[in-house]
Amino acid sequence: MPSKTYGRGVNRTRGEVLADLGGQKHILVLTLGALAELEDALNCSTLHQLTERFSSGQLSAADIIKVLGAGLRGGGLIIENEEVAELSHQGGVAALARLAGELLVATFSPPQEKAASEQSRL
Repeated sequence: MPSKTYGRGVNRTRGEVLADLGGQKHILVLTLGALAELEDALNCSTLHQLTERFSSGQLSAADIIKVLGAGLRGGGLIIENEEVAELSHQGGVAALARLAGELLVATFSPPQEKAASEQSRL
């Protein structure tokens, strides 16, 4: 089931990324609610702690599932992390790790960098 926002396109300045997961296109975005979910799931009490954890480059498979799950839910898809863990991706685990990283960069990059990134994709 595609996320409800798919038809409107991806807005990189809002931190959105497009992914093909389980054979369907989805928009992922880490909304404020999704970030709060991640703080809770990863036992971080602040956004600073959350960004430090992600910046370490030491993401576990469980972290990737939580990030992608929060991003899918932020994009409007009703899905549990157990279901996220079962989604396939053409590039396998390495591609899922890159997707989680892309979502984090899209979320935490300054707006100027997002705009430059969007221009370079055109």
